[in-house]
Formats: sequence, structure tokens, C-alpha cells
Amino acid sequence: MKLIRFGAVDNEKPGVQLEDGTRLDVSGFGQDYDEFFFGGDGIEKLELWLKETQGNCPKIEKDVRLGAPLVRPSKIVCVGLNYAKHAEESGMAIPKEPVLFFKATSALCGPNDDVIIPKNSEKTDWEVELAIVIGKKASYIEKEDAYKHIAGYVLHNDISERAFQIEKEGQWCKGKGCDTFAPVGPFIATKDEIPNPNNLNLWLKVNGRELQNSSTSDFIFNVEEVVSYISQFMTLLPGDIISTGTPFGVGLGLNPPTYLKPGDVMELGIESLGVSRQVAKAYTK
Repeated sequence: MKLIRFGAVDNEKPGVQLEDGTRLDVSGFGQDYDEFFFGGDGIEKLELWLKETQGNCPKIEKDVRLGAPLVRPSKIVCVGLNYAKHAEESGMAIPKEPVLFFKATSALCGPNDDVIIPKNSEKTDWEVELAIVIGKKASYIEKEDAYKHIAGYVLHNDISERAFQIEKEGQWCKGKGCDTFAPVGPFIATKDEIPNPNNLNLWLKVNGRELQNSSTSDFIFNVEEVVSYISQFMTLLPGDIISTGTPFGVGLGLNPPTYLKPGDVMELGIESLGVSRQVAKAYTK
């Protein structure tokens, strides 16, 4: 099943996307895609509800805005330097354990919303990433149990301001948490739709030029390792997002380094997880 949310900013409703691309309003189900939905067998209950009511669900017009496909979670945990070539282009050693940082949940936005280049930004960058959505509370879990705690997967553009991230005392959260720096979607694919998340093609273009094209088979730490590892340090709650890192081809690694400017268009996608598009816009009050 593919979960979407649609409508105006801060007024999104839950929906689903069918195999033929048709989008249905499922607000009649009575529950949005939040911690209680994911943690309370909401996916299974929604599937059963749809079997009886799908024919009565209103269709969503193609031009209706898509929001982030889940309600703001308790946290967004990100894994840095999780592809060897990306670590190399960043001038950093391949990590022996996953590098973790948080991204502000206020950075969440829809898959096709504008990305706002922050005030005083010099080096706003792109990063296509596979993100995991947690479906069951996870604390101190083993790798072999990781998939029991996953609800599904989603496309994420981990927008990053490199000067804030690297040059301001090396505190990554400052370069990762700006408003609109987490475009997510278009949909969450439930885990039954993605048999092997560790072997998915992912790519990103800027102004039509392909800059990232790789596979999650190049992970240093795969999906089950990442979920288990993070759960050793914090409790993961249903609806939490784990973003698994980006492959080589970010602006920081180009020669010369190249960063987003107003009007630039990012298009990105992951096999079986759809495509998103963001236009970079200058910050204005």
C-alpha cells in the first residue's frame, strides 16, 4: 500500500495511491498517519477498511498538493557517510560505526514544495536518500528483528547547508534542520512493497543534469544494521523517520563545489518509491 497526505499546508488529509496511480481520500477512515496509526496496526486496519469502502472513497485530483506522507514524527534520525564514495568525496574516513545526527522535524515538507535557501546561506546542497518509517516501538533490538519494527520506506531529500554544517564548529544539526530541508514523499510504500530495501536504485538531477545515481547495495551499514544500531542509543517510536545516507554526487564533492541558487530545480527518485521535485527559492521575510 502507498500512503499519501494531500491538501494545503497544515491542513493535509490522509489518502492512498493505488497501483494505477489513482489517489483516494481516506479521511473517512478517521485516523491520520501519526504515531498512533503506525503503532496501532493502522496499516492492517486501513487495508481491511479499504476492502469494504474503496468504491466510496473520493478521488483526489492530480493537481492537488501532496504533503509529507506522515504527521510530524517525534524525531528524524539521519545516518551520515553511509556510502563509501560519498565519504571519500567529503574528505572523511569510512566510519567504523554509523555516524548519527538529528534533523529538525520542523524541516519536513511535501515532496514538491519549494526548498528555501536560508538567510545567510552560502552552500545549500542536495542529498537523495532512502528513509525508513518505524512501525513498532524499538529499543535494544537485534538486527534479525529489525524488519518487525519497520512500517515502510519513503524518498527523502536531505537538504544540507554545508557552511552551517561544517564551518560553524562542525555541528551538523545547524546545517540540516532549516525549514523545508526535509522534503519527503510522494508516498510511503509499506514494507511488503519493498522486498529488499538494500538493493534499490536512487538518483538525483539538478536542472536536468544527473549528479547522483547509485544503489542502496552500496550501503556501508544496511537497513537492518542501522535500525538495530540506533535502537541501542534511543527508543524509536512509531512514525519516526530514519534517513539512511546519500551516495556520491553532492555539490560539496564536485570540482569545483557547486551549490543551489534560486531557481534551481532538483528532481530525484528511488526505485519503487516515486519521484519528487523541488525548486530552490531565496529566503524572504
